[in-house]
Amino acid sequence: MPNLSSIDWEMFLIHVIVVVLSLSLHEFGHAYSADRLGDPTPRRDGRVTLWPDKHLDPLGFIMILMTSLGVHALGWGKPVMVNPRYLKNPRKDMMIVAASGPAMNLALALVFGLILRIAVKLHPDTAFLWVEDSVSGRFVLSFVSINLLLMCFNLIPMHPLDGGKLLSGVLPFSQSVQYDRFFYQFGPMILLLLIFSGSSVFGMIVGPPVTALFRLIVGPI
Repeated sequence: MPNLSSIDWEMFLIHVIVVVLSLSLHEFGHAYSADRLGDPTPRRDGRVTLWPDKHLDPLGFIMILMTSLGVHALGWGKPVMVNPRYLKNPRKDMMIVAASGPAMNLALALVFGLILRIAVKLHPDTAFLWVEDSVSGRFVLSFVSINLLLMCFNLIPMHPLDGGKLLSGVLPFSQSVQYDRFFYQFGPMILLLLIFSGSSVFGMIVGPPVTALFRLIVGPI
């Protein structure tokens, strides 16, 4: 547990707010796309809404609070239940539903990244100080970096992440069945090992795409 006197409480609050909003919008993306594709399950469960309380998992929220006391915020939302039987083209439509969550995170990163890019272009000499020292600047930067991190993490191609559903959808059916059987059983354990094995292993997987996308969207600060 970190020394409470050394915690940047402003950054802690920013992290919690940004992660809660980003996870909620990520789950809303899944719910909205499934609803539009004909599955009544998300609307029945009250998930086609922007209110964060409908999308937060209690344990996941506690993890957000605990890990926000460190360097990065970690947590998870409540998974959106989808019934493929209501979908006209289950494999294709499930891929659309899976992609909608990361797509929402990318959209958020693009919006706030555009704000950063404009700020840098208009005030090249002071933009860095704005990002480092002001609440608004730190908020905008956190929205970009955290949403890119969420997107790239969720696109790791293994269940129960969205990337697992996307890969399963493009594999031939027989291979998809074998892939699903293995990763639904062992995927969560593998993910936990990756997350808690240290920042170096996790960073090697999501770090390069996050850095590349950040530079592409924001440019140099």
